Amino acid sequence: MVSMDSVPIKLLRPRRRIEGISAILLPFNSNGDVDWAGFTDHVRRTAAAGLAPAVNMDTGFGNLIDDATRRRALEITRVEIGNGPFVAGAFVLDQMGAAFNADAYAHQMSMIQKHGGTPVIFQSYGLTQQSDEAIIASYAALARHADKFIGFELGTMFAPFGKIYSLDVYRGLMGIPQCVGAKHSSLRRDLEWQRLELRDATRPDFRVYTGNDLAIDMVMYGSDYLLGLSTFAPDVFAKRDAAWEKGDPAFYELNDLLQYLGFLAFRPPVPAYKHSAAMFLKLRGWIGCDDTHPKSAKRPDSDREILADIVKRLPG
Repeated sequence: MVSMDSVPIKLLRPRRRIEGISAILLPFNSNGDVDWAGFTDHVRRTAAAGLAPAVNMDTGFGNLIDDATRRRALEITRVEIGNGPFVAGAFVLDQMGAAFNADAYAHQMSMIQKHGGTPVIFQSYGLTQQSDEAIIASYAALARHADKFIGFELGTMFAPFGKIYSLDVYRGLMGIPQCVGAKHSSLRRDLEWQRLELRDATRPDFRVYTGNDLAIDMVMYGSDYLLGLSTFAPDVFAKRDAAWEKGDPAFYELNDLLQYLGFLAFRPPVPAYKHSAAMFLKLRGWIGCDDTHPKSAKRPDSDREILADIVKRLPG
């Protein structure tokens, strides 16, 4: 479908306005409680930078928190950003071999929409272990519960229930009017380029949100983003995005620095990037503790020295 020799030139979108959505880290105190003050500040900070907050995502430990925690995150976000846009993960916990649980998804979507957010449909075993036709039908069923939602393809390096869909399924998602975009987290450029080409030919208003924290320059080719990496520095991402829109070559230097951070933070085991984020935000003075959810993967203490050097390089 796509010639790799022609893709970068054909898809390059100079001076394009980038839509940035930033997954908010849910910080924790040393006693294991959620640091709600730190969360509140980070939501406010992200929105002030011009990025839409994304709460209860993987970066917010969406698969490890309960509904009470999800609800409080939604409440705080709505208060802090006023009428501004935000998205939130609709996560359904199940086990391998489980049936697709449409009612559980509807419950999560309702909770998000009640607070004015747009649901991001997390994958589950019940969703992804179906046939291609059944997967499309499941999304169409969920569309009856929302004016709009965002789909989500998640590679298994992030979660065992994840699946990168076939292009036929992706085409099916674009055929659902309420599905306004989809986050793509395969960490592969070629698969994302295929989706951009299909989008351009089929439904130009559909948003391809890159989740490739190892190739954040995918925005050059027409992707927007919904990233965990941007939670480290929403202010710098906003400056990078503005530079691209203006045609300012500062885009490349900022992108290089952020990508250097991304390669460090998103190395295997990939889920430990959340600990990298907590360490980075603490080094920036934005949160008081770099502990994470007790069940989350951790990074070695030696990372702090490298992260501190990157903090020093951030633009003022």
